[in-house]
Amino acid sequence: MSKVIGIEYTLKDANSGEQLDTNVGQAPLEFIAGKGQIIPGLESKLVDMSENDKADVLVEAKDGYGEYNEEAIQVLPKEQFAGIELSEGMSLYGTGQNGETVQVVVKSFDENEVTIDYNHPMAGKTLMFSVVVTSMRAATEEELQTGVVGGMAAMSGGCCGGGGSQPQQSTGGCGCN
Repeated sequence: MSKVIGIEYTLKDANSGEQLDTNVGQAPLEFIAGKGQIIPGLESKLVDMSENDKADVLVEAKDGYGEYNEEAIQVLPKEQFAGIELSEGMSLYGTGQNGETVQVVVKSFDENEVTIDYNHPMAGKTLMFSVVVTSMRAATEEELQTGVVGGMAAMSGGCCGGGGSQPQQSTGGCGCN
């Protein structure tokens, strides 16, 4: 049976203790188990839990956002970022070679060049998720076919958009990876 699991979580860097993300006090993060919608190291623990269960889940980098890759740093001409007010550490979204949405982080820039990092911001980090399973139910046929929790209504408000040939500024986290 494919399940839709809803969670409330707080995410910390397991080494520094720094809080990286949370949805406590907001809508739960819901995903369809087995569709690769959240990182595998977290999903593998959640599928064995029940509604109202609480757990601290340690996720190594290889089971999270991957190891940090030094080769994922690129220097581009500043003209490619025309119209964007750049700041160090900001996330931008663009389109990859195969039409997929890619997230990059601005590492540094000067009047001629911009250094960007294609690594996920949490790549190379060991993560600690403090989670509560808020809901667990069977996925509907539509959810299984589309991969979208909640059906057509949920599709209009997606949060991992971006696209286009120019990078776009991030509007915040959304639990997408």
